[in-house]
Amino acid sequence: MSPAFGAMEVEHYSKGVLLEPFVHQVGGHSCVLRFNDKTICKPLIQREHLFYETLPTEMRKFTPQYEGVVSVSFEEDEDGNLCLIAYPLNGDHDNLESLDNSECEPKNKLLRWTNKKTVLLENEKLTKEWVRQHRKEEKMKSHKLEEEFELLKKSEVLYYSVEKKGNVSSQFKHHNPWSMKCHQQQLKRMKENAKHRNQYKFILLENLTSRYEVPCVLDLKMGTRQHGDDASEEKKANQIRKCQQSTSAVIGVRVCGMQVYQPGSGQLMFMNKYHGRKLSVQGFKEALYQFFHNGKYLRRELFEPVLKKLTELKSVLEKQESYRFYSSSLLIIYDGKELQEVAVDSDPEDLEGLSEESSDESAGAYAYKPTASSVDVRMIDFAHTTCRYYGEDSVVHEGQDTGYVFGLQNLIVIIKEIRDESSE
Repeated sequence: MSPAFGAMEVEHYSKGVLLEPFVHQVGGHSCVLRFNDKTICKPLIQREHLFYETLPTEMRKFTPQYEGVVSVSFEEDEDGNLCLIAYPLNGDHDNLESLDNSECEPKNKLLRWTNKKTVLLENEKLTKEWVRQHRKEEKMKSHKLEEEFELLKKSEVLYYSVEKKGNVSSQFKHHNPWSMKCHQQQLKRMKENAKHRNQYKFILLENLTSRYEVPCVLDLKMGTRQHGDDASEEKKANQIRKCQQSTSAVIGVRVCGMQVYQPGSGQLMFMNKYHGRKLSVQGFKEALYQFFHNGKYLRRELFEPVLKKLTELKSVLEKQESYRFYSSSLLIIYDGKELQEVAVDSDPEDLEGLSEESSDESAGAYAYKPTASSVDVRMIDFAHTTCRYYGEDSVVHEGQDTGYVFGLQNLIVIIKEIRDESSE
């Protein structure tokens, strides 16, 4: 772990955690922030919070683990730099769910939340100086980030060359303008409301990318309908139009965002939701192909684990009575780190000293043999989810979410087509 990362890991603000942009956010408009290596946080929306608290057991393996609630404050340091700080309410570090916005302790010492315990950091002066320098550097980057986001919206697909000698994963921080823009927008919203409100509740969720060295992430907007039952007529019309003008209406799924590391070309590729909305069904298929391609060859070994999980998820959702997952997304994640390739039928003794150059890239005679855990498939974003068990919803639906299941079935079919065509 680099010294800079270590300094961030030892969170910098007194009696709280300095929230950083979550650099692997590739879609959505709600700000996702890094709480620590294993945990992210996002603004608490009552409907989503209720979903996680009443989640059916059989769905838990397909959603991020829910880890509680924190209070987040919008603050300025002595240099006028803006930041978001998370606090446990009541000062209770042993139970992050027993939180109360009204009782944040004064900021006089620095501490870190580790294994549900509080660790005091005595070198307050040094840490504050690091924070001051860090914020100064971030401020200098802000104009560049604005320019990058405008470029992102215009080009919709971006490629960045990375330094192969360095840590590839750390370079996402400098090259993912989408996550940085969401962070800036959150700061702007909270600053505008600062006179009226300075305490917000955020939910803590499992960081699904934490176990991957170089996370490749595909964010898919699922279902044939995106607006919630409580949407205004304007919002409803807008969401219907987006579905009709994209693959959502035709196959029940569209690309909402993507990041892929291609070691063959030494590039990071980002695709945003604006591009995803414009894709035809064939274009959607080509985007999936691109997601599973590492710049040298197609990662065919990932197909079966992904298909297995998608099929299992489909079976689970077909049994969920009354749930509607409007506007939710599905994430597919794998590690883009370049792996030692081995012949799929080789004996273990024959694999010693096998070089990368010995692989047959075109025929795919060599491949990394993955386990099901080498890929992840998870549902996220439940701000518009509804179910009869919620009680206060004016509309109660019957049966399964056919629009979501329809999208899953088509996704499975298209991935199988890519798999079969690539093996011909």
